[in-house]
Amino acid sequence: MRPEAAVAADYERFHAAADFLREHDDFLVVSHVQPDGDAVSSTLAIGWMLSKLGKTFTMMNEGALPTKFGDLPGFEHVLSFTDQAPERLFRHVVSIDCADFARIGRVSELFAPEAKLLNIDHHPTNDGFGSCALIVPHAAATVEIIYDLAVWMGLELDVPFGNCIYTGLLTDTGGFRYASVTPKVMQTAADLLKLGVIGHRLAEELLEKLTYPQILLLQKGLASLQFAYDRKVAWLHVSLDDMAAIEAASEDLDGLVNYPRNVEGVLVGLLFKQRGPTTWKISLRSNTVNVAEIAQHFGGGGHIRASGCTVEGDLQEVVERVIRKVGETLK
Repeated sequence: MRPEAAVAADYERFHAAADFLREHDDFLVVSHVQPDGDAVSSTLAIGWMLSKLGKTFTMMNEGALPTKFGDLPGFEHVLSFTDQAPERLFRHVVSIDCADFARIGRVSELFAPEAKLLNIDHHPTNDGFGSCALIVPHAAATVEIIYDLAVWMGLELDVPFGNCIYTGLLTDTGGFRYASVTPKVMQTAADLLKLGVIGHRLAEELLEKLTYPQILLLQKGLASLQFAYDRKVAWLHVSLDDMAAIEAASEDLDGLVNYPRNVEGVLVGLLFKQRGPTTWKISLRSNTVNVAEIAQHFGGGGHIRASGCTVEGDLQEVVERVIRKVGETLK
């Protein structure tokens, strides 16, 4: 399916999103807390589009972006709310890759009471918050939607924009390995390569290279590996003390959840990451099980095969509650 055909299938929503970008100005562009590759790339791609449209805008996240995306165009212009929140409110907001409003985090404090919000996302659990919502659950990544929107709006694409889109596709599909990869995704990737994007360099930088803290976290995480339900469920945990001892950043945890998921016979893999004294962020991955339902049970959400949630309690209690729920899903 070409971008034009994809847009035709959701014409009204794409038309409304295009009008939102064309008719307003002075935008605040925000993605979800602890942004991944799709969130960062989508933010920068929207910034690129707004520049092409001659708009003024501010790009912001609750915290700092992962440094491994530092070569993407516009990266240095994304503000951290924690470090440098502007003393003003915004009336026009573009929310990127946020499965629910809470995922925006503290940046929402900068929304004016009458703010209009364009919600662009691909998570099937998104409830369509905002005054205008462009939700395409069958898209492999939010950048896929943004690419279709840019093509449909007739913007002249270039390599910087292409690098953003390719990065989002690459990271959110696990290097084009997940079930979300469709012929359209591969055609989009091919079109970006024709545009001049050097895909293998992006793959090497973003998927192959490991930081020293990542190696130490892998060592620490695998030492905590446990199984349940006849080894159909496996999980790791990483504490704040582990992170501090290794001097690791949140981004160094990327990909760690895949190790328990990839063990032969495992149906659901989980990573328990400590975020506070009694706060645990849980990432769930599966090749066959709808982990979005499990995450939603605990107030989270995401994709059918990749979701997350946050649960309060001590580690043993949290693990028992979550693993029990996973076991119920397997029955």
